[in-house]
Amino acid sequence: MARRQLSFRRRRSSGRALALWVIFFILALAIAPPVKHYFTQRAQISALNAQLTNDHKALAAARQELLLWQDPEYVKSQARERLHFVLPGERQYIVTEDGTTTDAVQTNKVANSLTDGQPWYARLIASISETG
Repeated sequence: MARRQLSFRRRRSSGRALALWVIFFILALAIAPPVKHYFTQRAQISALNAQLTNDHKALAAARQELLLWQDPEYVKSQARERLHFVLPGERQYIVTEDGTTTDAVQTNKVANSLTDGQPWYARLIASISETG
């Protein structure tokens, strides 16, 4: 009889543990989606706060640029720099790079090498190979 009670208590305690684990599992399943939504929304809020901070910085920069454009001297300097405007009576000099002289020298070399008494077909083949 003592043996029966001991096995009955074991079954009853293991049944209680199993019921407790089932309750915890169901509770975890019930709580998981709201917790996931909470963390997702917190991440979205953080991203929106960062975007808002960037937008405030861009707005401040745009306001600063607007203040610059309201100054007539700044407008004149930008017109001179960007559009190459000059005031009446002034001369403007635009300096270009000196790359055109080397191209002209190379072209003259090719032209001289093509006209040194070769037949027309040899000059044609030489001009194609030189330009390619």
